[in-house]
Amino acid sequence: MFDQEDDNQPLTGRSLAREIIVQVLFEDDLNPNGDQQLADQFVSDRMQGKSVGLSTYTREMLESIRQSKSLVDAILEESADNWSLSRMAPTDRNILRLGVYELTQTDTPGQVVIHEAVELAKRFGTQDSPRFVNGVLDRIFDAEETES
Repeated sequence: MFDQEDDNQPLTGRSLAREIIVQVLFEDDLNPNGDQQLADQFVSDRMQGKSVGLSTYTREMLESIRQSKSLVDAILEESADNWSLSRMAPTDRNILRLGVYELTQTDTPGQVVIHEAVELAKRFGTQDSPRFVNGVLDRIFDAEETES
């Protein structure tokens, strides 16, 4: 799992939840037969001292994303021109999974989803990750807006 860098301000609220979710999705992605109890323990450790509601939100979002992985990946494959999931950096792929889920399955405003995903990409990705994540999620957001 990733460790939060010491030089960054501690995250609070849903930003922290998103960071934890991406970290667990990353672990799931690289170790698909991993121990779910270890992932749950990681969530518990990172949520220590946080509200029960935030811990519940994090666990429920994580479980929903895991259950929706096929749908999320299909949307991602369709929207990421010239990029297959396997070609994407694992960090970017999992930030995008969270972003796609939030854009298509929750009421979180699209601009918030994209901003949070770009911030995660800045924090954990490469120099090109924020632009890549922004471009893919913006395309999905525009498509969702058109359908509404």
